[in-house]
Amino acid sequence: MAKQRNIIVGQSGGPTAVINSSLAGVYKTAKERGFHTIYGMLHGVQGLLDEQYVDLSTQIHSDMDIELLKRTPSAFLGSCRYKLPEIHEDVAIYERIFEILDKLEIEAFVYIGGNDSMDTIKKLSDYAIIKGHKQKFLGVPKTIDNDLALTDHTPGFGSAAKYIATSTKEVIRDATGMTYNDKEAITIIEVMGRNAGWLTGATALARTEECEGPDLIYLPEVVFDIDKFLDKTKELLAKKESVVIAVSEGIKVADGRYVCELSGGADYVDAFGHKQLQGTAAYLAGFLGKETGCKTRSIEFSTLQRSASHMASRVDVNEAFMVGGAAVKAADEGESGKMVVIDRLSDDPYTSAVGIYDVHRIANNEKVVPREWINEEGDYVTDAFINYIEPLIQGFYQPFMVNGLPQHLVLKK
Repeated sequence: MAKQRNIIVGQSGGPTAVINSSLAGVYKTAKERGFHTIYGMLHGVQGLLDEQYVDLSTQIHSDMDIELLKRTPSAFLGSCRYKLPEIHEDVAIYERIFEILDKLEIEAFVYIGGNDSMDTIKKLSDYAIIKGHKQKFLGVPKTIDNDLALTDHTPGFGSAAKYIATSTKEVIRDATGMTYNDKEAITIIEVMGRNAGWLTGATALARTEECEGPDLIYLPEVVFDIDKFLDKTKELLAKKESVVIAVSEGIKVADGRYVCELSGGADYVDAFGHKQLQGTAAYLAGFLGKETGCKTRSIEFSTLQRSASHMASRVDVNEAFMVGGAAVKAADEGESGKMVVIDRLSDDPYTSAVGIYDVHRIANNEKVVPREWINEEGDYVTDAFINYIEPLIQGFYQPFMVNGLPQHLVLKK
């Protein structure tokens, strides 16, 4: 009897609007390449440790389901933020994982995630080599933060940028329409981004023929000077009634504190040691209100940035599907300990292709916005930044609408 060729896939970290398009790419390519059973981990490697998994053929029954999955936001299989210990710290956890993989006759393990997820792929592939296990381990990039090394950009970023730019335009229109008779107002928009300001920089795309865009943009790559910030805001108020400012949640002052910590926030720390950042815009709005006497408001796009599949970029959806399929192909051809990357081939017309890189060169390395892509004053991005990001938001993936609302594929347990 022929040996079973099975594959398992999981999703980890913060979801995106297109993470399930990568899952669809894994599933479709695995079927085409002759894998017998395609398992899905429920809540990533953390769920796998509890033997929580599902045969995806019980969930995806047709090409229409695959198309629906590509249009479904968040993690279809459920996500986790679980940090594997170092191999020498807890061998029992690794033995448990490989016991389950052997039981399921797994040939390839595919993990869709960001920086911390690539750390998981690195550790599992290293353990497999040490112990002589035959499974192949491949990473599929995913993060709206766009902070993974070596890849030109990450699936999820383009759609989040499209949503952020669109919402920024709408906020600007609302703010402009609400000012009357020289009653100045300040709006602070807070965008996700702990150490990398890619998403906050995307607000600059709102500067179009009919829209001025945000007046100021502050990224975490540059130290935030609150006194200069106040002076610049006052200068703008002398010229216009409505001022709109975009800030990354992770901007820091000179002593290393996050701005949101100035009001006592950021107490919660996750398994990876990341502080939960919130309240940056609220703090700055209160500060400016007190210092200028103007009406202020703060807006957090929050999780809408990563779940707005109705605003997904066609480029992003297609590339997410592409890298999912490429991971299966790489595993089938004997690769392991690698992550699929996106290589930009040209800007006009925009084209891209996949590449495969050693995950050791990617895990725990963070790609930030180059300093030369931020203006000298540190309060806006340059044309080079806009030229980089603009191709990634192009096109539209029409949701399947039912009674006026988008339909999603939901896991049936």
